[in-house]
Amino acid sequence: MHRRLATGLTGSALALVTVVGMATAAEAVPADKAQVLSSWTQTSASSYNLWVAARANQSAWSAYAFDWSTDYCSSSPDNPFGFPFNISCARHDFGYRNYKAAGTFSANKSRIDSAFYEDLKRVCNNYSGATKTACDSTAWTYYQAVRAFG
Repeated sequence: MHRRLATGLTGSALALVTVVGMATAAEAVPADKAQVLSSWTQTSASSYNLWVAARANQSAWSAYAFDWSTDYCSSSPDNPFGFPFNISCARHDFGYRNYKAAGTFSANKSRIDSAFYEDLKRVCNNYSGATKTACDSTAWTYYQAVRAFG
């Protein structure tokens, strides 16, 4: 009988420690998380560069509990016609997933989609002539798809 009582208390104590640990982890998220997220999801090249640097060093941002997961360009090609859109798609996923988790997706969707389009156009700026025209056209198509279906 003592053994059951001790086991029951140990289980209850473990549950309490787990709940307290979860509350502590939630409280540990830095207060500026929304500002950091916003700074990484703007349309500018500097915002993109900040996000790329952070993505390369995710462990430095672990306290923020960001969702870095991505399926890149979802069901569309990541590198259509050889244009490397995959990193632009990853940043787009980052914005969508983290704003959805924050409960502020609707207020930010338009800007995230616009940032995606600017990222794609920066990719296309590496080309010239007919290749750039084809890239710009593909970028426009990807942008329209996320606006309509994202």
